[in-house]
Amino acid sequence: MNYSINIYLDYFGLRERPFNLVPDPEFLFWSPAHRRAFAMLEYGIVTSAPITLITGDVGAGKTTLLHHLLNSLGNDLQVGLISNAHGTRDELLRWVLQALDQECPSSAGYVELFGTFEQFLIAEYAEGRRVVLVFDEAQNLNRESLEELRMFTNINSNKDVLLQLVLVGQPELRDVVHQADLTQFAQRVAASFHLSALDAVTVRDYIDHRLQIAGATTELFSPKASNAIYTATKGVPRLINQLCDLSLLYAYTDDRKMVTATVVQQVLDDGVFFGGGTTSVAPDNYIFTPRSLK
Repeated sequence: MNYSINIYLDYFGLRERPFNLVPDPEFLFWSPAHRRAFAMLEYGIVTSAPITLITGDVGAGKTTLLHHLLNSLGNDLQVGLISNAHGTRDELLRWVLQALDQECPSSAGYVELFGTFEQFLIAEYAEGRRVVLVFDEAQNLNRESLEELRMFTNINSNKDVLLQLVLVGQPELRDVVHQADLTQFAQRVAASFHLSALDAVTVRDYIDHRLQIAGATTELFSPKASNAIYTATKGVPRLINQLCDLSLLYAYTDDRKMVTATVVQQVLDDGVFFGGGTTSVAPDNYIFTPRSLK
């Protein structure tokens, strides 16, 4: 398979895979929604918002935006990134201390760990730095953990901001925060945005953007193919990447210099694209013949 992928890169004149599933800030596509989401992240940081909340569907590009933000922050911030944190409040505090490169002995209790955390915040503040805790996949935090995070923000006093929280997660996180028993938490959210899927026009621009970054000099996806990909993926970037990658491989294998809607349909009919099912997007009049059988 690696051999086939390398050949399809040469076949289409590409330097690298344009639709890799691994988040890559170099391929970041600034749709209007992504620009607003990033602006809200920056707004939350600059205005010292106690809590910034960004949500979006799986594969919408939240983590890529987050990495872009982390790469752009200045030296006046000390950042701790916590991915997929879960467990009790004691375990949450250990996640936080580890993210900040602070010791948290297994024998230490909650009071001792919290004292370590508080002293670290004070020391950073004395050096002119604020601490920002970033939680990716924050939908996995339970109510107890969210309430504990709210209590963390109580360390801030008046205009003295020692700690900020950035929570990034799936839509259910927003639903949880809106529950009545988390009203005090919601009141601390000073910046928030929900990152929606791409529309059909933006999907076309997204595909072209990633191809250009990868070195494409000619049109590789027909307009109807882009529409077919939008229909099958519902505009979710991660699914777009997966379906486009498979479509390029199919087009190469069948000696086609352009991905058409028929090629996309064949990928769907063969059941190799698991993300979007078997949506019908093109006439069923295409016979796929592997290159090796020609």
